[in-house]
Amino acid sequence: MNPILIDFPSEFETERLLIRMPKPGDGKVVYESKQASMNELLPWMPWAHREQSEEGDEINIREAHVKFLTREDLRLLVFHKETGALIANSGLHRIDWDTRKFEIGYWIDSRYSGKGYITEAVKGITNFAFLELQANRVEIRCDVKNVRSSAVAERAGFILEGILRKDSYDVYRKELRDTCVYAKVK
Repeated sequence: MNPILIDFPSEFETERLLIRMPKPGDGKVVYESKQASMNELLPWMPWAHREQSEEGDEINIREAHVKFLTREDLRLLVFHKETGALIANSGLHRIDWDTRKFEIGYWIDSRYSGKGYITEAVKGITNFAFLELQANRVEIRCDVKNVRSSAVAERAGFILEGILRKDSYDVYRKELRDTCVYAKVK
């Protein structure tokens, strides 16, 4: 079946969070979230090293909206249910629809870190993948030095399957780094 024909909800909730596909107009809050979190993002996110702008983030959001609709990539924005504040960016990426394999990526607005939001979001997205998308495998990959990201994977019940040695360069392209591969399977 062509993935574009697969129907599933574009939003869902956890105890404290509303998780939904990006929509036109979300660029402003994403830009503000990135600016507030830049120091924490720079060591791990290559895109954080490129010039940032509100217009650029709006373009990115609109492209992500289209990719969600075409099922190429399922970016998700995480909002606090009560306040409406953007808490995090996440999503299901590197999708293989044939084997139903997905990779969760995430970053949190640093103003909201340390409150369990990203772990709650990852658990919710994992449940969404297994229940709504019939996932057989969900992965989280992170730099072996990114201990906070590894801790999220472990708190969400993912199992460390292995470490890919000298798998990719760091964001500064100066050092080959190891990558942790965590997974949950059906």
